[in-house]
Amino acid sequence: MILVLHAENRRKYADVLLQHYRIRHDVYVGERKWMKPAGPDGLQRDQFDNDDALYILAMEGNKVVGGSRLIPTLKPHLLSEVFPYLANVRGLPRAHDIYEWTRVHVAKECGEGRTGGPIAGNIYCGILEFCLSQGITSLTALMEMWWLPRFHEMGWEVRPLGLPEFIEGEWLIAVQLPVQRETLISTKEFFCLPDSPLAMLGSLPRREGITLS
Repeated sequence: MILVLHAENRRKYADVLLQHYRIRHDVYVGERKWMKPAGPDGLQRDQFDNDDALYILAMEGNKVVGGSRLIPTLKPHLLSEVFPYLANVRGLPRAHDIYEWTRVHVAKECGEGRTGGPIAGNIYCGILEFCLSQGITSLTALMEMWWLPRFHEMGWEVRPLGLPEFIEGEWLIAVQLPVQRETLISTKEFFCLPDSPLAMLGSLPRREGITLS
């Protein structure tokens, strides 16, 4: 099941969100060595884990096995605040129907290879289903260059926003990803996935220019 957490329901599911932050620490600090170790709580959080953040989590029962984060681009987000220079060709897209997609991960014991297997596929499809249901027309993201051919294989349209840069031992590029129903269909076919339930858990907060329901 794909679970959507937001400012209105995350207190009720605080234990689920803590699981998510612990997995992020395991992946981004322990496995990928991208970030410094967290404090004694072992949670990976940053300045963008605020009330504007939406979390798309892959669940097996009550256990979080993977997840991702969406931030409205009209608010401060990773590309606008930390890496704006990576969008120096096309500029940084910011609109009520464009969200930034970050922190995609699968629990180490559940992943299959570098692309995460069917759990990652469920997360991608959950992101697309959520965006299609909420009128979100595209996503921005910072990704490693090796992801580009894989996203093309899945049927995604990838629009580079600038030239790649070598950062922390990886070639990274900022991109824009249009949200299209055809992309959802091709991604499900790529991972051989059946339809999976998307748990919205009540009404989502109203955003500028867009009604999330």
